[in-house]
Amino acid sequence: MILVDSSVWIDYFRGTPTAQTARFDVLLNTEPVVIGDLILVEVLQGFSSDRDFNAAKRVLTSLTIIDIGGADIAVQAAQNFRTLRLLGITVRKTIDTIIATRCIESGYSLLHNDRDFDPFSAHLGLLVA
Repeated sequence: MILVDSSVWIDYFRGTPTAQTARFDVLLNTEPVVIGDLILVEVLQGFSSDRDFNAAKRVLTSLTIIDIGGADIAVQAAQNFRTLRLLGITVRKTIDTIIATRCIESGYSLLHNDRDFDPFSAHLGLLVA
């Protein structure tokens, strides 16, 4: 399964052409795509009009929505953050640490356009779609 990060969803809804949004267009018709509950929040909170919010909500809630966190993921995310910090890498956003950890622990590939995920791929086994 492929988890799509908010960095891709935001570009997708804005109509911003990127390598990731092009890949996303292909994946929508060929692979099982899921969205995380925390990613759902990040994406939906960015809409200013009710019309756009409701249209995006219809699209996003039609997908399988997974729970990102939980106690086990929280503990492992903290460990992953500490591991990267020992390597001299500080991840800027806690939510990205949680998302990356959920993907690593569950074997999901992550489609993203956010450099904060690169160390998780390089050092901790995060699969990138």
